[in-house]
Amino acid sequence: MMIRNFCVTLLASSFFVSPAFAQAQPTQDDASAPASAQGLADIIVTAQKRAESLQKTPISIAAFDSEALAAKRIASIVDLTTQVPNFTTTPSPNSALSQSIFIRGVGLYGNTQTRDSAVAVYVDGVYVARAQGISNELADIERIEVLRGPQGTLYGRNATGGAVSFITKSPELGAWHGEQSFTFGNRNEFMTRTRLNVPLGDTVAAEFTFLHTTKDGFVKNLGAGRDYGERNRNGVRGALLWQPSSAFSARYTYDSSWIRDTGPYLGVVPAYPAKISTPRTGSTGNVPLRPGDSRVSGHNLTLSYDVADNLTIKSITGYRRLKDDTNQVYNPGIVAPGLPFNNRNITHQHQFSEEVQLIGDLFDKRLKYVGGAFYFTESGDALDLNNTAAGLTARASDWRNKAYAVYGQATWTPDIIGDRLHLTVGARYSHDDRRASVAANRRPPVGPVVPLTTGSGQRSFHDFSPMGTVQFDVTDNANVYATVSRGYRTGGFNPTASSSANFAAGFAPETLINYEAGFKSEFFDRRIRVNADIFEEKYKDIQTNVFSPFNPIIIDVVNAAKASIKGVEAEVTVLVAKGLTVNGSYGYIKPKYDFVKSLTGTDVTSLYRFPNAPKQSYAVSASYKSEPTVVGTFQADVNYSWRARYFGLASNPNVIGQSYGLLGGRIGLRDVGGLTGLSAMVWGRNLTNKAYEPNIFAIGNVQLASFGEPRSYGVDLSYRF
Repeated sequence: MMIRNFCVTLLASSFFVSPAFAQAQPTQDDASAPASAQGLADIIVTAQKRAESLQKTPISIAAFDSEALAAKRIASIVDLTTQVPNFTTTPSPNSALSQSIFIRGVGLYGNTQTRDSAVAVYVDGVYVARAQGISNELADIERIEVLRGPQGTLYGRNATGGAVSFITKSPELGAWHGEQSFTFGNRNEFMTRTRLNVPLGDTVAAEFTFLHTTKDGFVKNLGAGRDYGERNRNGVRGALLWQPSSAFSARYTYDSSWIRDTGPYLGVVPAYPAKISTPRTGSTGNVPLRPGDSRVSGHNLTLSYDVADNLTIKSITGYRRLKDDTNQVYNPGIVAPGLPFNNRNITHQHQFSEEVQLIGDLFDKRLKYVGGAFYFTESGDALDLNNTAAGLTARASDWRNKAYAVYGQATWTPDIIGDRLHLTVGARYSHDDRRASVAANRRPPVGPVVPLTTGSGQRSFHDFSPMGTVQFDVTDNANVYATVSRGYRTGGFNPTASSSANFAAGFAPETLINYEAGFKSEFFDRRIRVNADIFEEKYKDIQTNVFSPFNPIIIDVVNAAKASIKGVEAEVTVLVAKGLTVNGSYGYIKPKYDFVKSLTGTDVTSLYRFPNAPKQSYAVSASYKSEPTVVGTFQADVNYSWRARYFGLASNPNVIGQSYGLLGGRIGLRDVGGLTGLSAMVWGRNLTNKAYEPNIFAIGNVQLASFGEPRSYGVDLSYRF
């Protein structure tokens, strides 16, 4: 309540700042002296659709440039879990290639194809609708931005939890260059990445990238088939840039990934707080473990035209296609009636999106604005096969979705208080059309086929989501802000429903209002950077999962809950000495269900917890880079992250995952032996060989978990030319 009152009061009072107060404020401060050449480098982000310093962006955001990505060996969305406070990814128990993403405790558990995630994922501005395949390594990432809290007035898709934006490298005009890198590691890990930039005249350039990676699993399969957790992935990417003038550019990108991983081992684990070691072997089973076959591809055409010095029109056109065939085997032995032996999920999906943006400023840059229109269409079908002791359950579903939206945001800097006050307002209107159908039956070992869920449905939803922010520059290097924003996640239909009636009823949208206050600051000639925020979120009509006690693929979805979420996020970066930088980040979250009702209307609030929302999390890291020497430039990076215990299921407070901390690092030389571009780095992950469980759930009264990868190590070799 205090956070909400502060944000609302500051938003209201900012519009009534008196001229007398404005005259009383200094326009300079000792702390705002120009940064020395040895200060911390600016981190440039595009979260507000224009390139600007992260320090000037009044959003709770974690950003990683190419140097940080390399130092922490971040290659995919999975690797962000240990690096971003209040951010969690967890593998789906029914699909080896699907990741559930949670920000501040808000997310989507599982990989139901007809439900949108509460955290929107973008690749070069194109929204990626389905969770299958997002754990793969993108071919060439330049920057990753993680935005916490509801998003809508600047992005194509609305989201209640936040957004993750991947920005890939663009071709470079007029330059031949490339990079060849190799990774060799334990468990037969091998990776090769080839990147080549080719100029095609003065105005055209092309880029080509190829990626191949393999690795053995760390749990041996005693049954038939492959071992658990094997990795076999390939990716290609091609990009073409045409820039005939400084005012116009056209960039086309194609990417494609093929993934043939085997699923993780899912083993029985004791109730918290008992612990077990990471298993080396799995139990025997009567179902062979085979690799999945996932193919993800996409096209992106981005056009940018500077109509005038103060107006840019941008068009982002995207088409993506998914073919996913995964096989998840449950072979811990028959420990409960109806325990699944295996699931097979076959999904086909394709999507098209078009987004047009107007980015500009007026009145000598005192008014900066972004406006946009968004169109999205998606269709797909899925076949889920669940083989249990009770028989084979087959569920076929298909869906057709369309979304339309218009949005805008404007920031006004009035000619008062030395141009230190910035007032931002924004709004978004969304309209969604959802269609789905399902047909399911069960074939028992003996007897006739039993019909289950059947039916089809069609619904439409609309939403208006406003936001407002007040930002004040206390000095040239420090500012405070307060924001109120609203997010929306569309409703739809749930093919995993326990009955035809529950499917036909569908589920409605959920909404979240975020009240947030924070500050961003730099001190001592930009040698110390401190950013922090405090937030309170009011979460309504939550799309709540109600699980079947003995079958994890039977899940009802109802708008059965409302909740409050409070928390803190902080990041500190210190330039200790020339070449030595230390980083620390911390997250605290306290989510609480205010009310939950069962399918029959009974108050079951006391039974519900927020899954995958550890109360505390932190990460610390240090990076050192020496001056060049005759043998090369020495570089060392070390990082440690820790996460508190967490609840595995919303509806079972007894399913609890252990807290864990992971240590990693790398050390090596750049420009080895004076040969520019040649580098060799030795690296390690989970160096203390910590046993941990990134995902824990239950079937009836039996708890199962997937297991984190034990100690891994290797060497990275690369040559830039």
